[in-house]
Amino acid sequence: MLAMRPQADEYGAFYAGYVARVPDGAWLERLYRQPGELEARLAGVADEQAALPLAPGKWSLLDMITHLSDTERVFAFRLLWFARGDAAELPGFDQDAWARESGASRRTVAQALDEFAAVRRATIALVEGLPEQAASRRGIANGHPISVRALAWIIAGHVQHHLEHLAI
Repeated sequence: MLAMRPQADEYGAFYAGYVARVPDGAWLERLYRQPGELEARLAGVADEQAALPLAPGKWSLLDMITHLSDTERVFAFRLLWFARGDAAELPGFDQDAWARESGASRRTVAQALDEFAAVRRATIALVEGLPEQAASRRGIANGHPISVRALAWIIAGHVQHHLEHLAI
């Protein structure tokens, strides 16, 4: 059931772009491939360059990689929460505030990529261990209904969004 594309009523409209970025039949494959794709895209980027904002008022590459890890942790926690049948509503988070507090610029590109790969391995272990019936479970996160299946696809689509917009 996780492999089936989520329906539009399984997530807030603002997540539609993430879900759309994942081709049918390729959801789990995307999860496996994205850490390597990110690493390949950033190969040869110096740590000093990666710490600089991409444009005035924008994040640096290190901020973006850290954002990917942070956001995946949040989405995976939501997925776990609802998959286990807990119906309590979960809050949203302010990605810009988190980026400011992350200390990403103190790290190397290799450290940030290693963290993302570790987070992704944990996400894959989580979703591969879910019972089939968990995919359709739903809850409220950030004020919007969302299903476990949608969260799994959003995780892949969120990273795909950043890969597609990565201009290096």
